[in-house]
Amino acid sequence: MKVNRHAKIIELINKYHIETQEELAEYLNKEGFKVTQATVSRDIRDLKLTKVPDENGKQRYAVHQSAENGMSEKYIRVLKDGYISMDMAQNILVIKTVSGMAMAVCAAIDAMKWNEVVGSIAGDDTIMCAIRSVDDTVKVMDKISKIVL
Repeated sequence: MKVNRHAKIIELINKYHIETQEELAEYLNKEGFKVTQATVSRDIRDLKLTKVPDENGKQRYAVHQSAENGMSEKYIRVLKDGYISMDMAQNILVIKTVSGMAMAVCAAIDAMKWNEVVGSIAGDDTIMCAIRSVDDTVKVMDKISKIVL
């Protein structure tokens, strides 16, 4: 239910200029989500929503945009510094890193929030990423290649 509500909140704030938690609660209630202001407040915090000025000078809720959709310079730097090689086994991507860097590189990949990556686990110098499909594995390898080369 929470995931559906969060998706609806993002849809609503992209569609309407919503200024207050009470206004957001009204929209959600109209959409069939029975919420209180306290629930909306927690959802705003969970979604990391922020207020931005609109064209009329008023404030409205918006999704906080991180640099390049999660590809901040620090994650790119960690990936470049730690990466050695990668290989695929069907929908499993195995990434070799500098010794001791696998956890940092793994955290950087997770922070990029690529939809194709279901999850990942790191050892000392090896990361295993579960990818949704073989085709998605090739896409992820291409993304990583563009960053590290």
